[in-house]
Amino acid sequence: MVSNKLFFGQIVIGPPGSGKTTYCTAMRSFMEAAGRKVAFVNLDPANENLPENCEVNIQELITLSDAMEKLNLGPNGGMIYCLEYLEKNLKWLRTKLNALPDKTYLLFDCPGQVELFSNHQSMKNIVRQFQNWDYRITAVNLVDSHYCADPSKFISVLLLSLSTMLHLELPHLNILSKVDLLEKHSNLPFNLEFYTDVMDLSYLIQDLEKDEFGQKFAALNSAICELIEDFSLVTFMTLSVRNRSNLLRIMKAADKSNGYIFGDAKAEAILGATFAAEDFRFFRAQDAQEEYMETGDDLLEKTSPDLFLDS
Repeated sequence: MVSNKLFFGQIVIGPPGSGKTTYCTAMRSFMEAAGRKVAFVNLDPANENLPENCEVNIQELITLSDAMEKLNLGPNGGMIYCLEYLEKNLKWLRTKLNALPDKTYLLFDCPGQVELFSNHQSMKNIVRQFQNWDYRITAVNLVDSHYCADPSKFISVLLLSLSTMLHLELPHLNILSKVDLLEKHSNLPFNLEFYTDVMDLSYLIQDLEKDEFGQKFAALNSAICELIEDFSLVTFMTLSVRNRSNLLRIMKAADKSNGYIFGDAKAEAILGATFAAEDFRFFRAQDAQEEYMETGDDLLEKTSPDLFLDS
Protein backbone atom coordinates (compact mmCIF):
# COMPACT_ATOMS: atom_id res chain seq x y z
CA MET A 1 0.00 0.00 0.00
CA VAL A 2 1.38 3.43 -0.96
CA SER A 3 1.48 5.90 1.92
CA ASN A 4 -0.03 9.35 1.63
CA LYS A 5 2.00 12.52 1.27
CA LEU A 6 0.50 15.97 1.55
CA PHE A 7 1.26 18.09 -1.51
CA PHE A 8 0.20 21.57 -2.51
CA GLY A 9 0.32 22.70 -6.11
CA GLN A 10 -1.13 24.13 -9.29
CA ILE A 11 -2.53 22.31 -12.29
CA VAL A 12 -1.82 24.64 -15.21
CA ILE A 13 -4.29 24.40 -18.09
CA GLY A 14 -5.28 26.45 -21.11
CA PRO A 15 -5.44 26.45 -24.91
CA PRO A 16 -2.35 25.70 -27.03
CA GLY A 17 0.14 28.55 -27.10
CA SER A 18 -1.18 30.27 -23.99
CA GLY A 19 2.19 29.95 -22.24
CA LYS A 20 1.67 27.06 -19.82
CA THR A 21 5.21 25.66 -19.92
CA THR A 22 6.70 29.16 -19.82
CA TYR A 23 4.53 30.00 -16.83
CA CYS A 24 5.49 26.81 -14.96
CA THR A 25 9.18 27.47 -15.59
CA ALA A 26 8.96 31.10 -14.47
CA MET A 27 6.82 30.28 -11.42
CA ARG A 28 9.22 27.53 -10.41
CA SER A 29 12.20 29.89 -10.52
CA PHE A 30 10.27 32.50 -8.59
CA MET A 31 9.18 30.06 -5.87
CA GLU A 32 12.64 28.57 -5.53
CA ALA A 33 14.04 32.07 -5.04
CA ALA A 34 11.59 32.40 -2.17
CA GLY A 35 12.90 29.20 -0.57
CA ARG A 36 10.35 26.62 -1.70
CA LYS A 37 11.04 23.14 -3.01
CA VAL A 38 9.26 22.86 -6.36
CA ALA A 39 8.76 19.99 -8.80
CA PHE A 40 7.82 20.31 -12.47
CA VAL A 41 5.31 17.59 -13.39
CA ASN A 42 4.71 17.22 -17.13
CA LEU A 43 1.33 15.70 -18.03
CA ASP A 44 1.58 16.61 -21.72
CA PRO A 45 2.61 13.54 -23.77
CA ALA A 46 3.45 15.79 -26.75
CA ASN A 47 5.46 18.54 -25.04
CA GLU A 48 8.80 18.92 -26.84
CA ASN A 49 9.95 22.01 -24.94
CA LEU A 50 10.39 20.68 -21.44
CA PRO A 51 12.75 22.42 -19.02
CA GLU A 52 15.98 20.75 -18.08
CA ASN A 53 14.69 19.90 -14.61
CA CYS A 54 11.48 17.88 -15.04
CA GLU A 55 11.00 15.66 -12.00
CA VAL A 56 7.98 13.71 -13.30
CA ASN A 57 7.28 13.22 -17.01
CA ILE A 58 4.31 11.37 -18.49
CA GLN A 59 6.45 10.67 -21.57
CA GLU A 60 8.22 8.01 -19.52
CA LEU A 61 4.85 6.24 -19.42
CA ILE A 62 3.40 7.08 -22.84
CA THR A 63 3.95 9.56 -25.67
CA LEU A 64 1.50 10.99 -28.17
CA SER A 65 3.55 9.72 -31.13
CA ASP A 66 3.51 6.14 -29.77
CA ALA A 67 -0.27 6.25 -29.25
CA MET A 68 -0.86 7.63 -32.74
CA GLU A 69 1.45 5.10 -34.40
CA LYS A 70 0.36 1.96 -32.56
CA LEU A 71 -3.37 2.67 -32.48
CA ASN A 72 -3.67 4.53 -35.81
CA LEU A 73 -5.11 7.62 -34.10
CA GLY A 74 -5.02 11.28 -35.03
CA PRO A 75 -3.56 13.95 -32.71
CA ASN A 76 -6.81 14.63 -30.86
CA GLY A 77 -7.74 10.99 -30.42
CA GLY A 78 -4.18 10.15 -29.44
CA MET A 79 -4.12 12.85 -26.76
CA ILE A 80 -7.38 11.63 -25.27
CA TYR A 81 -6.04 8.06 -25.26
CA CYS A 82 -2.87 9.17 -23.45
CA LEU A 83 -4.89 10.82 -20.67
CA GLU A 84 -7.15 7.78 -20.38
CA TYR A 85 -4.03 5.62 -20.17
CA LEU A 86 -2.65 7.83 -17.41
CA GLU A 87 -5.96 7.56 -15.56
CA LYS A 88 -5.65 3.78 -15.63
CA ASN A 89 -2.03 3.94 -14.46
CA LEU A 90 -2.26 6.45 -11.63
CA LYS A 91 -0.25 4.12 -9.42
CA TRP A 92 2.76 4.97 -11.62
CA LEU A 93 2.15 8.69 -11.14
CA ARG A 94 1.61 8.36 -7.40
CA THR A 95 4.84 6.40 -6.99
CA LYS A 96 6.76 9.11 -8.87
CA LEU A 97 5.22 11.88 -6.78
CA ASN A 98 5.75 10.08 -3.49
CA ALA A 99 9.46 9.82 -4.34
CA LEU A 100 9.69 13.62 -4.18
CA PRO A 101 10.93 15.28 -0.96
CA ASP A 102 8.38 16.26 1.68
CA LYS A 103 6.78 19.71 1.31
CA THR A 104 7.47 19.84 -2.42
CA TYR A 105 5.19 22.23 -4.29
CA LEU A 106 3.88 20.69 -7.51
CA LEU A 107 3.44 22.47 -10.85
CA PHE A 108 1.49 20.28 -13.30
CA ASP A 109 2.01 21.31 -16.92
CA CYS A 110 -0.98 19.99 -18.89
CA PRO A 111 -1.79 19.50 -22.58
CA GLY A 112 -3.52 22.27 -24.50
CA GLN A 113 -6.46 20.22 -25.78
CA VAL A 114 -9.29 22.15 -24.14
CA GLU A 115 -11.91 19.39 -24.21
CA LEU A 116 -9.77 17.44 -21.74
CA PHE A 117 -10.70 20.04 -19.11
CA SER A 118 -14.11 21.25 -20.24
CA ASN A 119 -16.02 18.00 -20.86
CA HIS A 120 -13.87 14.84 -21.03
CA GLN A 121 -13.89 12.73 -17.86
CA SER A 122 -10.29 11.49 -17.60
CA MET A 123 -8.70 14.69 -16.29
CA LYS A 124 -11.65 15.24 -13.95
CA ASN A 125 -11.17 11.72 -12.59
CA ILE A 126 -7.42 12.29 -12.19
CA VAL A 127 -8.10 15.51 -10.29
CA ARG A 128 -10.58 13.73 -8.03
CA GLN A 129 -7.95 11.10 -7.29
CA PHE A 130 -5.52 13.87 -6.35
CA GLN A 131 -8.10 15.07 -3.84
CA ASN A 132 -8.50 11.54 -2.49
CA TRP A 133 -4.74 11.48 -1.97
CA ASP A 134 -5.08 14.72 0.00
CA TYR A 135 -3.31 16.85 -2.61
CA ARG A 136 -4.35 20.51 -2.33
CA ILE A 137 -4.50 21.69 -5.93
CA THR A 138 -5.56 24.94 -7.61
CA ALA A 139 -6.38 25.10 -11.32
CA VAL A 140 -4.60 27.94 -13.13
CA ASN A 141 -6.23 28.58 -16.48
CA LEU A 142 -4.06 30.57 -18.88
CA VAL A 143 -5.66 32.41 -21.81
CA ASP A 144 -3.72 34.48 -24.33
CA SER A 145 -4.67 38.12 -23.73
CA HIS A 146 -4.87 38.91 -27.46
CA TYR A 147 -8.32 37.26 -27.48
CA CYS A 148 -9.59 40.39 -25.74
CA ALA A 149 -9.27 42.28 -29.02
CA ASP A 150 -11.96 40.16 -30.72
CA PRO A 151 -15.38 40.24 -28.98
CA SER A 152 -16.47 36.86 -30.36
CA LYS A 153 -13.24 35.18 -29.26
CA PHE A 154 -13.38 36.79 -25.82
CA ILE A 155 -16.95 35.58 -25.28
CA SER A 156 -15.80 32.10 -26.35
CA VAL A 157 -12.95 32.31 -23.83
CA LEU A 158 -15.40 33.29 -21.09
CA LEU A 159 -17.69 30.38 -21.91
CA LEU A 160 -14.78 27.93 -22.05
CA SER A 161 -13.38 29.21 -18.74
CA LEU A 162 -16.79 28.88 -17.07
CA SER A 163 -17.25 25.38 -18.46
CA THR A 164 -13.80 24.36 -17.19
CA MET A 165 -14.46 25.76 -13.72
CA LEU A 166 -17.73 23.86 -13.43
CA HIS A 167 -16.26 20.66 -14.86
CA LEU A 168 -13.08 20.34 -12.79
CA GLU A 169 -14.63 21.58 -9.52
CA LEU A 170 -11.32 22.95 -8.23
CA PRO A 171 -10.24 26.26 -6.73
CA HIS A 172 -9.64 28.22 -9.91
CA LEU A 173 -7.64 31.19 -11.18
CA ASN A 174 -8.16 32.58 -14.69
CA ILE A 175 -5.13 34.40 -16.11
CA LEU A 176 -4.74 36.65 -19.15
CA SER A 177 -1.20 35.76 -20.21
CA LYS A 178 1.31 37.68 -22.35
CA VAL A 179 -0.22 40.99 -21.29
CA ASP A 180 3.09 42.70 -22.04
CA LEU A 181 2.54 41.87 -25.74
CA LEU A 182 -1.09 42.94 -25.84
CA GLU A 183 -0.66 46.45 -27.20
CA LYS A 184 1.87 45.29 -29.78
CA HIS A 185 -0.53 42.82 -31.37
CA SER A 186 -4.00 44.05 -30.41
CA ASN A 187 -6.10 47.19 -30.29
CA LEU A 188 -8.61 46.95 -27.45
CA PRO A 189 -11.92 48.83 -27.76
CA PHE A 190 -12.16 49.14 -23.95
CA ASN A 191 -9.61 49.45 -21.19
CA LEU A 192 -8.12 46.30 -19.68
CA GLU A 193 -10.22 46.40 -16.52
CA PHE A 194 -13.35 45.82 -18.61
CA TYR A 195 -11.93 42.40 -19.58
CA THR A 196 -10.38 41.37 -16.26
CA ASP A 197 -13.52 42.18 -14.25
CA VAL A 198 -15.85 40.88 -16.99
CA MET A 199 -18.07 43.94 -16.92
CA ASP A 200 -21.33 44.53 -18.80
CA LEU A 201 -21.06 42.17 -21.78
CA SER A 202 -23.82 43.98 -23.64
CA TYR A 203 -21.13 46.32 -24.95
CA LEU A 204 -19.48 43.37 -26.67
CA ILE A 205 -22.80 42.31 -28.18
CA GLN A 206 -23.19 45.79 -29.63
CA ASP A 207 -19.79 45.40 -31.26
CA LEU A 208 -20.69 41.95 -32.63
CA GLU A 209 -23.88 43.28 -34.21
CA LYS A 210 -21.92 45.66 -36.42
CA ASP A 211 -21.48 42.92 -39.04
CA GLU A 212 -24.05 40.72 -40.76
CA PHE A 213 -22.83 37.48 -39.19
CA GLY A 214 -23.13 38.92 -35.67
CA GLN A 215 -26.62 40.19 -36.41
CA LYS A 216 -27.66 36.73 -37.57
CA PHE A 217 -26.71 35.17 -34.22
CA ALA A 218 -27.61 38.13 -31.99
CA ALA A 219 -30.07 36.13 -29.89
CA LEU A 220 -27.55 33.32 -29.32
CA ASN A 221 -24.77 35.77 -28.41
CA SER A 222 -27.07 37.54 -25.97
CA ALA A 223 -28.09 34.24 -24.32
CA ILE A 224 -24.46 33.17 -23.92
CA CYS A 225 -23.52 36.49 -22.32
CA GLU A 226 -26.51 36.30 -19.97
CA LEU A 227 -25.45 32.80 -18.94
CA ILE A 228 -21.91 33.96 -18.15
CA GLU A 229 -23.20 36.95 -16.17
CA ASP A 230 -25.76 34.84 -14.29
CA PHE A 231 -23.02 32.52 -12.99
CA SER A 232 -20.79 35.53 -12.21
CA LEU A 233 -17.77 33.28 -11.63
CA VAL A 234 -15.27 34.31 -14.29
CA THR A 235 -12.76 37.08 -13.68
CA PHE A 236 -9.13 37.36 -14.75
CA MET A 237 -5.76 38.32 -13.39
CA THR A 238 -3.03 39.52 -15.74
CA LEU A 239 0.40 37.99 -16.30
CA SER A 240 3.70 38.93 -17.78
CA VAL A 241 6.24 36.26 -16.83
CA ARG A 242 8.93 38.94 -16.84
CA ASN A 243 7.16 40.83 -14.05
CA ARG A 244 7.92 39.55 -10.55
CA SER A 245 4.99 41.39 -9.01
CA ASN A 246 2.64 39.55 -11.40
CA LEU A 247 4.12 36.20 -10.36
CA LEU A 248 3.91 37.07 -6.67
CA ARG A 249 0.30 38.18 -6.99
CA ILE A 250 -0.70 34.95 -8.74
CA MET A 251 1.31 32.79 -6.35
CA LYS A 252 -0.35 34.36 -3.31
CA ALA A 253 -3.80 33.96 -4.86
CA ALA A 254 -3.05 30.28 -5.54
CA ASP A 255 -1.71 29.85 -2.00
CA LYS A 256 -4.94 31.19 -0.55
CA SER A 257 -7.13 29.04 -2.76
CA ASN A 258 -5.35 25.74 -2.08
CA GLY A 259 -4.57 26.46 1.57
CA TYR A 260 -0.78 26.59 1.34
CA ILE A 261 -0.71 30.03 2.98
CA PHE A 262 -2.26 28.55 6.11
CA GLY A 263 0.05 25.56 6.36
CA ASP A 264 3.63 26.78 5.98
CA ALA A 265 4.37 29.87 8.03
CA LYS A 266 8.12 29.42 7.53
CA ALA A 267 7.82 29.63 3.75
CA GLU A 268 5.68 32.73 4.04
CA ALA A 269 8.22 34.36 6.36
CA ILE A 270 11.00 33.69 3.86
CA LEU A 271 8.86 35.08 1.07
CA GLY A 272 8.09 38.25 3.02
CA ALA A 273 11.77 38.81 3.82
CA THR A 274 12.82 38.20 0.22
CA PHE A 275 10.50 40.80 -1.27
CA ALA A 276 10.07 43.25 1.61
CA ALA A 277 11.96 45.96 -0.27
CA GLU A 278 9.42 46.04 -3.09
CA ASP A 279 6.00 47.67 -3.03
CA PHE A 280 3.56 45.00 -4.21
CA ARG A 281 0.14 46.57 -4.41
CA PHE A 282 -3.24 44.85 -4.49
CA PHE A 283 -4.04 43.73 -8.00
CA ARG A 284 -5.49 46.36 -10.29
CA ALA A 285 -5.89 45.93 -14.00
CA GLN A 286 -4.97 49.59 -14.24
CA ASP A 287 -1.42 48.70 -13.20
CA ALA A 288 -1.02 46.47 -16.25
CA GLN A 289 -2.81 49.06 -18.38
CA GLU A 290 -0.35 51.75 -17.35
CA GLU A 291 2.73 49.57 -17.74
CA TYR A 292 2.04 47.77 -20.99
CA MET A 293 -0.64 49.71 -22.86
CA GLU A 294 -1.62 53.18 -23.91
CA THR A 295 -3.18 55.47 -21.33
CA GLY A 296 -4.73 58.87 -21.11
CA ASP A 297 -6.89 60.72 -23.60
CA ASP A 298 -6.31 58.30 -26.49
CA LEU A 299 -7.80 55.43 -24.50
CA LEU A 300 -10.66 57.50 -23.11
CA GLU A 301 -11.64 58.53 -26.59
CA LYS A 302 -11.99 54.88 -27.60
CA THR A 303 -13.88 53.85 -24.44
CA SER A 304 -17.66 54.06 -24.40
CA PRO A 305 -18.61 57.19 -22.40
CA ASP A 306 -21.46 55.34 -20.69
CA LEU A 307 -19.40 52.38 -19.51
CA PHE A 308 -18.21 53.74 -16.17
CA LEU A 309 -20.99 56.14 -15.22
CA ASP A 310 -21.84 54.09 -12.13
CA SER A 311 -18.26 53.57 -10.98
